[in-house]
Amino acid sequence: MFMKTTELSPIKLVGKSKRMSNQRNITGELWREFMPIRNSIPKRKNNSFLSMQVYDKSCADKLAPETEFDKWAAVEVEHDCKVPEELHVYEMAGGTYALFEHIGPARSFPKTMQYIFAEWLPKSEYQMDDREMFEQLEEGYDPNAEDAREIVWVPVKPK
Repeated sequence: MFMKTTELSPIKLVGKSKRMSNQRNITGELWREFMPIRNSIPKRKNNSFLSMQVYDKSCADKLAPETEFDKWAAVEVEHDCKVPEELHVYEMAGGTYALFEHIGPARSFPKTMQYIFAEWLPKSEYQMDDREMFEQLEEGYDPNAEDAREIVWVPVKPK
């Protein structure tokens, strides 16, 4: 599952967001609103989509079911992109990320999260950083497919 650590340069995202928690998860609703308008976004840098979680800086336990966060359905764009009215911009600062591969339907994603936070992170030389966590999805991603592939980007810093 663990792939590597990498440095991410600052990037500009365009998309939609909703406030939610893992307990009150409305990710499907967010993506159903975003996908029909994704092709109206000019100057996309690639065909990937980002499913991003932005936690409040004060949240100590990001994995608690009731912890609220802003969830984004977004794409990376050129910095001079003009944003369609119904969408919003998010500027990601970048930094060090640990990358993990999840293969399988979205319903099995909690197993990947369990591995990352209960096994890999405690044994690694890193701790989670207060930055955006996101999953990178390719065009044609089907959350119900047994071979669905996501790259999980976890913000880290040295312990």
